[in-house]
Amino acid sequence: MRDDTDPRLLRAFLAVAEELHFTRAAARLFVAQQALSRDIRRLERIWGRDLFQRDTRHVALTPEGHRLLPAVRRALAAHAELGQELGRTPRPGSSQPLIVDVANSTSTGSRLLTQARRKAPGLDFVVHTHSGLAGAVREMMDGRLDISFGRVAGLPPEVQAALQHRLVRFDPLAVLMPTDHKLAALPQVPLAALAGEILYAAAGNQDTTEWTDYAHQLCLGRGIELAPPYPKIEGEVEFSRTMRRHQWLVLTSVSFMSVPGMLSRPLTDPVPLTPVSMVWRRGLRHPGAKALADAARHLGAAEGWLERPLGTWLPEADLRAISRNNDSTEATLDNKK
Repeated sequence: MRDDTDPRLLRAFLAVAEELHFTRAAARLFVAQQALSRDIRRLERIWGRDLFQRDTRHVALTPEGHRLLPAVRRALAAHAELGQELGRTPRPGSSQPLIVDVANSTSTGSRLLTQARRKAPGLDFVVHTHSGLAGAVREMMDGRLDISFGRVAGLPPEVQAALQHRLVRFDPLAVLMPTDHKLAALPQVPLAALAGEILYAAAGNQDTTEWTDYAHQLCLGRGIELAPPYPKIEGEVEFSRTMRRHQWLVLTSVSFMSVPGMLSRPLTDPVPLTPVSMVWRRGLRHPGAKALADAARHLGAAEGWLERPLGTWLPEADLRAISRNNDSTEATLDNKK
């Protein structure tokens, strides 16, 4: 028995114990099923006992798994409490940087970070560039990342409960296509014109599950097919080559960076919006968090980021999340010193 077990392995055990299904547990943890299975086998080796009885159809806890489950829950609760207490501890001066994920150089997060640095030059920020909120959240939960930006409604409820967030923007969407595509001549593309097309939305990428979920909701009932799961694509040139080879269109935001050999056209009739929230670890204290929130407030007011004109569309899950939103998170941020 080891007393220094990686909390990630404990989270893997808890997810499988509660779901009793490896696929659902993997989706809940934003990991591949094979990786989850490896973690469970590793935990069983470390502890020297079988935790699950499993075959091709069923997963069940062994008697030892049942016995250890309450202790694992207590250990994870204690680990989360420690993380919150560390997050509440004021960082000494500005010597400890705030670690911020901005996704890419043209994203909402990138613009907010530029503004925050301009307004508060004495603060120190470290930039990460994850491709999606789901991937960023995994690092956030482990204390390796402080703040990210993205669509909160696409995260599982238990993950949302461990975070705090504030809506900063409704981002209108576009479609990225090869320059020789038949729709390229249109200045903007009605959603109905995508019927029969295949739309790439990063299916299979565990870092962007909230984005793939959004695209699935958008395509429902419109005759648009989502591209099948595909390995994560690295680099703009390789991304363009892959999209052109498969003749896939790409769902993206109107502010997405340019890609060689492809062009962007805004979507209309209706205009799909994706809610972008600032997301942070619960209990985080750092003056950089308030600087980013102030930047969101100022840029949002100047550019109408929170306006929702007639003729726009949001998934039902996002509409419900917005209706539950209140000013408590903003008040919390305003108290960060």
